[in-house]
Amino acid sequence: MNFALQVIKEQFSNRHLILRLASYDIKSNYQMHYLGLLWQFLNPISQVFVYWLVFGIGIRGGDPIGDVPFFIWLVIGLIPWFFIAPTIVQGSNSVYAKVNMVSKMKFPVSVLPTITIFKNSFSFFIMLFVLILILLMNKLNPGIFLIQLPYYLFSMYAFLFSVTLLFSTISTVIRDFQVALQSVMRMLFFLSPILWDLADMSHLLQALFKLNPFTYLILGFRNTFIGNQWFFYDLTYTIYFWSITIFILFLGAFLHMKLRRKFVDYL
Repeated sequence: MNFALQVIKEQFSNRHLILRLASYDIKSNYQMHYLGLLWQFLNPISQVFVYWLVFGIGIRGGDPIGDVPFFIWLVIGLIPWFFIAPTIVQGSNSVYAKVNMVSKMKFPVSVLPTITIFKNSFSFFIMLFVLILILLMNKLNPGIFLIQLPYYLFSMYAFLFSVTLLFSTISTVIRDFQVALQSVMRMLFFLSPILWDLADMSHLLQALFKLNPFTYLILGFRNTFIGNQWFFYDLTYTIYFWSITIFILFLGAFLHMKLRRKFVDYL
């Protein structure tokens, strides 16, 4: 408990530094590209088009999900995933990539995964804005359900912080973990309800899919933007998600605080 509180305190006390370094990373990543920051949107747009063409047109034949066009249903699931997946992969490598540099400076190593989260937030929020425009153009109004969006954003950021804190510690000590993680994330894409509608599955498959915490977040964004369910409707699943998140946070904080003085030794 104390380790988790200390790590969280480090994030708040270094919040200005986190934002400044995240902004610097965004600019430095694309300063040598002619299209600059547009690449953060061109890649997701091309992937959305491919998935829609294969799964929406090819497999489903253009059939909607209920009253919602499959394209919109797909985009609502892909946008959080395009933020979650690279953030976990990059965040898990953030300590190993920069610990040698920060060991010579006076700020806690625990902020490195958070910098990655904030760096990737820039394109995520722009894609959210684009999503809202798409909904308006298609006359889809989430109505009052939109007020639960801050809850799901907080849930997603809490989960990402917990996971990247744990994974960045493990990845620094065990380098094979980073390679394995990339393969696991590709697998979890197909084991999340991004391309599949859980309503079409058996109860057993639905239960298996819900073991994946990403399912909670993907369904939450869909329930918010399509406007058909409150976050407290499935209280058991909500408790499960937060139990997993808090457990990962405590474990990650414990391992991070115990091992971070030795991080340089693993380089």
